[in-house]
Amino acid sequence: MRTAQRRAVALAALLVTALAALALPSAVRAATADDPAPVAPPEPFGADCRTSVRGSHVIAYCHNPYPDTDRVRLHTECARWWDVDADAAPVEVAPAQTVRLTDRCWKEVRAVWVTHEKPTAPAGTSTKPPGAVR
Repeated sequence: MRTAQRRAVALAALLVTALAALALPSAVRAATADDPAPVAPPEPFGADCRTSVRGSHVIAYCHNPYPDTDRVRLHTECARWWDVDADAAPVEVAPAQTVRLTDRCWKEVRAVWVTHEKPTAPAGTSTKPPGAVR
């Protein structure tokens, strides 16, 4: 067989394979059940936090623009191996509230970050506002 004929046969085989691969997903999709119902977007949550490092001091300001309370915690990783890393106690940021979190290392700061979590209601308390009817 000549080279030109071989190329033509190979190109035709490649084209048939590509078309079959493109047609396969639509055949599989047609055989599946109806599309699931659209998922509601998640509720916005989480205070907006800004961190700054000056020397060995760390400051974070967190403002919560959302209606749910956010529990934030400042984490500081110090650069020196002998300098103790710190995880601050969690602080609850109520809606429309701004909090200031501070920490420090003895020497340089390697990394700073803030974590967020939704606070859980203590046992025996209700999450409904006062005066709400059950």
